[in-house]
Amino acid sequence: MEVWSLLFLVALCFLKSSCKPMEKKDRVHHDSPLSNKDHNDEENFDYDHDAFLGQEEAKTFDQLTPEESKERLGMIVEKIDEDHNGFVTADELKRWIKHAQKRWIYEDVDRQWQAHDLNSDSHVSWEEYKNATYGYILDEADPEDGFNYRQMMSRDERRFRMADQDGDTRANKEEFTAFLHPEEFDYMKDIVVLETMEDIDKNGDGFIDLDEYIGDMYSQNGDASEPEWVKTEREQFTEFRDKNKDGRMDKEETRDWILPADYDHAEAEAKHLLYESDADKDGHLTKQEIVDKYDLFVGSQATDFGEALVRHDEF
Repeated sequence: MEVWSLLFLVALCFLKSSCKPMEKKDRVHHDSPLSNKDHNDEENFDYDHDAFLGQEEAKTFDQLTPEESKERLGMIVEKIDEDHNGFVTADELKRWIKHAQKRWIYEDVDRQWQAHDLNSDSHVSWEEYKNATYGYILDEADPEDGFNYRQMMSRDERRFRMADQDGDTRANKEEFTAFLHPEEFDYMKDIVVLETMEDIDKNGDGFIDLDEYIGDMYSQNGDASEPEWVKTEREQFTEFRDKNKDGRMDKEETRDWILPADYDHAEAEAKHLLYESDADKDGHLTKQEIVDKYDLFVGSQATDFGEALVRHDEF
């Protein structure tokens, strides 16, 4: 077994056995933000740059000249135009923005792919993953704290088989991504809900009652008083989480809690970029239309990400 895998499991075991959440644990799955900046195009285009490029890549474009910025933007447009018909649609823009938003996920998958595709056949089999992650540790006795590696492996195998859409017990890159980050894939949402319920449902009745719900977020540790946020969560459970008012959350109520149907920020940003750049108002963008608005999409030293436009001493 690789050293990093052993260290990971030891650390996970320690966390399982010793951590007592004193602050609220958030089980709700949120999309990564398109940007941490305000969306105010009257002052600058910082938000749009982050949304279009991803927050880390936007920093790189800050150092480019206008000419370099336009050249690189042109190359990006060719990637966004998925059907290579010379036009970029709102849907293509949305998919690109979501890609930029989730770039950290793809980077994580790439790192783990290298560690698990042991025979370099462009697939990760369950056996490869199991051997690389658990290895000979399964031959050892479980720790005294009761942490069960075999149970953890069984849970991983169940998730792996759900991600394996063609049922060949091997994951291609997309299936492996679904295994590692199931909340990002619609067909994996059931396993996200199931695993959450298993974590919280201590009495094993297939539901989450109020005590289990609060107990997952907060441990009193002998303190009779509760923080105000715990009282608020009790009210949230009673008034909003438990929709049928039977005193517990079933599978569908748990899904509504942890996987809310949020506003699609990527779609809204794609429509905004198209509206601002579609010079002939034909509903899609040419490469030239996008490059002509390079300051909106990527920025450069030309306007210091738009900051110079609002500083009167620049003129």
